Amino acid sequence: MGTSKSYSCFGYPLSIFFIVINEFCERFSYYGMKALLILYFTRFFKWDDNLSTAIYHTFVALCYLTPILGALIADSWLGKFSTIVSLSIVYTIGQAVTAVSSIHDLSDFDHDGTPNNLPLHVALCMIGLGLIALGTGGIKPCVSAFGGDQFEEGQEKQRNRFFSIFYLAINAGSLLSTIITPILRVQECGIHSKQACYPLAFGVPAALMAVALIVFIAGSSMYTKYQPQGNIMGEVAKCIGFAIKNRFRHRSKEFPKREHWLDWAQEKYDERLISQIKMVTKVMFLYIPLPMFWALFDQQGSRWTLQATTMNGKIGLLDIQPDQMQTVNAILIVVMVPIVDAVVYPLIAKCGFNFTPLKKMTVGMFLASMSFVVAAFVQLEIDKTLPVFPEGNQVQIKVLNIGSNNMTIYFPGETVHVGQISATNEFRTFDLDKLTSINISSPGSPVTPVTPDFQPGHRHTLLVWGPNDYRVIKDGLNQKPEKGQNGIRFVNAFGGSFNVTVDGILYEDVTSYNASTYQFFSYGTKNITLSSLEIPGGCSNSFKSFDFGFGSAYTYVITRSDRCPKLDEFEDIAPNTVNMALQIPQYFLMTCGEVVFSVTGLEFSYSQAPSNMKSVLQAGWLLTVAVGNIIVLIVAGAGQIKEQWAEYILFASLLLVVCVIFAIMARLYTYINPAEIEAQFDQDEKKKKPETTYAEIDSASQTLQTKM
Repeated sequence: MGTSKSYSCFGYPLSIFFIVINEFCERFSYYGMKALLILYFTRFFKWDDNLSTAIYHTFVALCYLTPILGALIADSWLGKFSTIVSLSIVYTIGQAVTAVSSIHDLSDFDHDGTPNNLPLHVALCMIGLGLIALGTGGIKPCVSAFGGDQFEEGQEKQRNRFFSIFYLAINAGSLLSTIITPILRVQECGIHSKQACYPLAFGVPAALMAVALIVFIAGSSMYTKYQPQGNIMGEVAKCIGFAIKNRFRHRSKEFPKREHWLDWAQEKYDERLISQIKMVTKVMFLYIPLPMFWALFDQQGSRWTLQATTMNGKIGLLDIQPDQMQTVNAILIVVMVPIVDAVVYPLIAKCGFNFTPLKKMTVGMFLASMSFVVAAFVQLEIDKTLPVFPEGNQVQIKVLNIGSNNMTIYFPGETVHVGQISATNEFRTFDLDKLTSINISSPGSPVTPVTPDFQPGHRHTLLVWGPNDYRVIKDGLNQKPEKGQNGIRFVNAFGGSFNVTVDGILYEDVTSYNASTYQFFSYGTKNITLSSLEIPGGCSNSFKSFDFGFGSAYTYVITRSDRCPKLDEFEDIAPNTVNMALQIPQYFLMTCGEVVFSVTGLEFSYSQAPSNMKSVLQAGWLLTVAVGNIIVLIVAGAGQIKEQWAEYILFASLLLVVCVIFAIMARLYTYINPAEIEAQFDQDEKKKKPETTYAEIDSASQTLQTKM
């Protein structure tokens, strides 16, 4: 039986406002915690990137596989309301345990700022994440379906609008939390030693989950609640199994064909259940192509973020970090959902075009596919600006003259002249087998051969400072610096030994006529301090760098000018020149695709499902997300595509093909009204016998009963 007291506000049931606020807090809690995970693994647990990424993706996949469990519990045992409450408690405990796992003082017995018993923290964190996956996944199919349950017959328009508001709450929560929790993380806290404040950053999401639970329970008296209707998933599986078995038994020609393959279950199961399963299998069949959309959509956090690291993040007055570009999606969603709902759809309807849910989803897939085509064009622009690095048996050599003589270098087939304190403009590429001899000389001096000490596949700097003096240095940079950072190294042409500090990071013991390794810094100007016994009194030892951009590398040569140290800079890798703003069109297309695909998909799944199987279909919808993530792992692992733009085009083409297939499938789909079909069954059964046992399944009659 449904139980509720009906309150309404602006034509909507008042109860849905509690559900929307609950969803906002829950998504804030989930995305806030998720935004920290990868850094928590690498910095707190000191795991390497590969292990961290694997654990992270396993956790996300679990979050999208557990909805099946949630749907089972809701539909066959506890009902949606009790399932949401009980699993939210599990969820809140999980968030709290994860926050506790990040308190370094828990096992930091010697107060040095690092935990002494790291396995304890890892174990607590894994237990916490397991509970979170069970909680968030378990309530996912129930919350949206429970929200849909609050509407009565004839409130389809409000219900569709509710799914849009619901989606807006999800994105508003994720947007705010991905901005706020990283800010909390960089605060410092601790009892005995100050460290990055993970307990606070994890604690705020945990507190918001508790708020979500309290808000949801607060609206309890207003909800329309339906009783669970038995283990529906088990029934569905048994019925399908029986139909297939029965069809196989009667496969010879003498048995007349039946209209639908599920009709072969008629001997054992009643017609109502069979017709409900037909509705579900029709929708499930339509779901088959959908994971391909999610395969593209979920690359915003991986491939597109990596693309942003090779771009320039100065947009007007803003300095954008590569991983902050993802917030563009959430910002656009918050803007686009109301516009599409209130302006675009009504305009399309005014033009007389019947924009059905499946047509919307097809358009969404097409837009996502086009966003990857745009990403490929942006990638081609970036590729034009990227430096060429040596491959295979190649080596690259740059000459840097740090002496007071003009030098001449004889490479096979070419001669290079380099003045005092200057460098060749670019790296020269040679095949190691053909690099038979290199000689150096200065005017009036004999030629000195360079003993080759080159590693294939690497860049090298040939430091020269006299007719017989040289050193080959392996640069150690085989790609653009990661995450849009800038590499800085120092060469000591002053003499003695130097310690150099750049914004608090120390380069220790840079010896005479030698180079330090690269250290990496974010954009902006840097303070450089030199310290050495060689620096005469009265000389300044503090310098300010120029304003660094994104993704560059520089060599600073410490030279002498009037007895005092002076810095000369040389560019090794040019900064990124393609602006990150160029990514906005692809994010815009992907977001438009998401608005018409994802919101509509949720609403379509709800409207086409029989009342007792709504959670089953919501779980099926979420399963497509999990499968989409698996597709990315397979394609990225199997397809060793060297050119990134080609991989984008491959994904775009795959989705385009799937989009065409889906359009044909959608064309053949006929929309149904489950409530009408079930009402028809009710009438038929009443004619047969008044004391029908099935009346409670039908949502229309339930609503009537609760209002009487």
